[in-house]
This record gives sequence, C-alpha cells and structure tokens, in this order.
Amino acid sequence: MGGGGSTRRVTFEADENENITVVKGVRLSDSVIDRMKEPSSPGGRQHRGAGAVSDEELKKRISEELALERARRDSEAQKRRLFGKLLERERISSNEHLTRAILRERAATEEERQKAQRFARQLEEKERELKKHDAYYKEQLARLEERSAQFYKVTTEEYQKAADEVSARFK
Repeated sequence: MGGGGSTRRVTFEADENENITVVKGVRLSDSVIDRMKEPSSPGGRQHRGAGAVSDEELKKRISEELALERARRDSEAQKRRLFGKLLERERISSNEHLTRAILRERAATEEERQKAQRFARQLEEKERELKKHDAYYKEQLARLEERSAQFYKVTTEEYQKAADEVSARFK
C-alpha cells in the first residue's frame, strides 16, 4: 500500500437512484460507496464533512475490502471443494455398498439356482423310483390276478366235478 498505484482497474456505474453498482463483480461497503459519491477536489482528494480523505487512503480501504471479498470467495470456493470431495467420497461409498449388495444378491441367486437344480435332480430320482415301484406292483398284481384266475378255474372245475358226481350218485 505504498505510493505506487494499483494496476487493477475497477469500473463503477450509477443506477437510476444514484446508487453505485459494481461492474466487475467487486462488492463495496456502503461507506465506501458514500465516499465515492462525493465530488472530488482538483488536487485528487475527496472532501468529507470533518476532514479530507486521500486517494491513497481510499485505495487502501478499497484494497482491503477487495482482499476481504477475495478471502470470502476463496473460503466459499474451498468449502465447495470440500463439499465436492465429501460428495465424491459419499458417492464412492454408496457405489461400494451397492456393488457389495449386488454381489451378495448374485451369490444368493446362484445358490438358489444350484439348490433348485439339486431339488430337480432329487425329484427326478424319486420319480424314477416311483416308476420302478409302479412297474413292480403292476407285475405283482398281474401275477396275483393270473393265480387268482387259475385258482378260480381249478375251483370251478372241481366244483363242477363234485356237482356232477353228486348228481350222478343221486340220480
């Protein structure tokens, strides 16, 4: 803040209510704006009610305000970066959780598929056993029916013989 002037140029405009507005994104306090509204003297100094304020003092105040504004913007930018990093970490964490959940689901699905295949094989084996039993019992039933038919035939023949004998004896 020495005698050398600032190389940065700031342009200001006044709106319809004679309020000073900032052109290049620089925000000034109301006191600085009030000082800027006052007419300047030919010697480059501005006069205020109680005393004179030099250009250098005004430049110093503006520089301080600009530095404060820059610091505030830097702080906000840092907060945004930190928040962005936090969001990125959260996204990565949720992606990891999602990936783990998907892998668990796939493993559970594969286990269920294998269990279903195992049950299908067991069912097929039971069906084969039932078919064997069915064939065996049908064969046994056919033998029993055949024996029963033979027994019936023999019994019927013996009955007929006995009936013929009794009929021949008592005739």
